[in-house]
Amino acid sequence: MEKTKQKKPKAITRRAFLRGMGGGAAGAAMTTRLLGRSLSVAQAEAEAAPIYTQKSISFTLNGRSVSIDVEPRETLLEVLRQRLKLTGTKRTCDRGECGGCAVLLDGQPVYSCMFLAIRADGKQVTTIEGLADGDSLHPVQQAFIEKDGYQCGFCTPGFIMSSVALLNKNQTPSPADIKAALSGNICRCGNYVKIQEAVAAAATKMRKA
Repeated sequence: MEKTKQKKPKAITRRAFLRGMGGGAAGAAMTTRLLGRSLSVAQAEAEAAPIYTQKSISFTLNGRSVSIDVEPRETLLEVLRQRLKLTGTKRTCDRGECGGCAVLLDGQPVYSCMFLAIRADGKQVTTIEGLADGDSLHPVQQAFIEKDGYQCGFCTPGFIMSSVALLNKNQTPSPADIKAALSGNICRCGNYVKIQEAVAAAATKMRKA
């Protein structure tokens, strides 16, 4: 039997490629001009964009006005702990997973390790240091003590801030509401039952106040 000859696939040549791009040399020239134009536009836009090494921001921190120069890369956590010496906010995972660094921004809990300080400009920031009224603890802080809602205590500030945010909006939370509100916080000691009891107790105290 005769062997059938298999046709070899045609190799793609440079000329065929350029012809497909729009007519040989003309297409190549057009492609080059368009590419050069887009690069020059991008370069002009990049040069026109403002470059900040530092920017002055002002925000309300625990009820007092603060003005500070920050770098664009600095997080709110870094500014609070290193620049303003408010170390109650904890650096734990440092990647927005555990909630130990939670603070309130305009009343909403945020991970300060993932929040750029420059975005706090004009906002209200509350940290764990700003909850007590003189020697009187916030009801949530007091409930955490009374219900033993902490063990090592490293995650406690974040849990308290998330709890305060919840109770500021809802003073009759169900167990499901409490679990949902604290779902972004991790306790490595596993003290979740006591923490949830503390939040429920604080809610009762705040309703009676």
